[in-house]
Amino acid sequence: MLKRCIIFAVLLALLIPLSVQAQDTIRLAYLQVDLWPEYDRSEMLVILRAQLAPDVSLPVDITFRIPAAVGDPNAVAVLQPDGALLNAIFDRQEEGQWSYITMTATATNVQLEYYDPQLEKTDTARHYEFIWNADYAVDDMVILVQKPVRASEMTIEPNLGEFQAGSDGLSYYMMDIGAPNAGDSVSVKIDYQKNDDTLSVESFPVQASEPISNSQGLQSINFMTLLPWILGGAGVLLVVGGIVWYWQSGRKNSSSANHSTRSKRTPSEYGASASPDSTYCHQCGKRATGNDRFCRACGARLRT
Repeated sequence: MLKRCIIFAVLLALLIPLSVQAQDTIRLAYLQVDLWPEYDRSEMLVILRAQLAPDVSLPVDITFRIPAAVGDPNAVAVLQPDGALLNAIFDRQEEGQWSYITMTATATNVQLEYYDPQLEKTDTARHYEFIWNADYAVDDMVILVQKPVRASEMTIEPNLGEFQAGSDGLSYYMMDIGAPNAGDSVSVKIDYQKNDDTLSVESFPVQASEPISNSQGLQSINFMTLLPWILGGAGVLLVVGGIVWYWQSGRKNSSSANHSTRSKRTPSEYGASASPDSTYCHQCGKRATGNDRFCRACGARLRT
């Protein structure tokens, strides 16, 4: 029994350094930290864009340390080879003022986003401090600070660069931190003045998410596909037109027949039945009465 315990203790002692060594082999080739104050919320939007070193075996669990006041991060994702961000399952463990976000990196590039409510506002003054506790060595670390819309007197410590205009119309301040080692701490302090609570995103013009193209909405019309429908519609129109023409012709013939019939009416049709000795006007057909010599209707001389 004692012999087994000794063997187990030896194996455990051997495994612990191996696990520590595996954890130490995780290295970041590149890390960019975006700090966007009052961008689309009245908080600090923090975006961590990390790229694992080429010699890191995948998949691998990687942990980021963020302020506990944040709660759950807004997004934890893995960048796919086609450029799409795929949401990743993560675990959050809180210890004191920090939360440890652990995710499984299945690709080289990973991204973590969160809103930090610790952006201090006192009247028009704004203050924020970002702290990066390097749990892994980083070959190249860059911090990018976005200047909020309508902000003035903005100062950043350490002062390592100048503001430059971005393609979105906003100004950015870039700091090249260098290559911090595991265990190092990086601190950035941001101060500025702002007279209102306007968010930076509100200054962007409203645009369509995607331009309307021939492949979206209206599709190309294949004439040969529609040809049978066109011919069928033309045939229906011809049949309907023939029926209408036949019906109109029938009405004309009937009208002509009725007119001819009316023009050939005998004098007896204009009044009561006539006797054989009755005299009628040869001009209008009105029957004369008695010894009339002239027509009572048209005045023509009667023929006796």
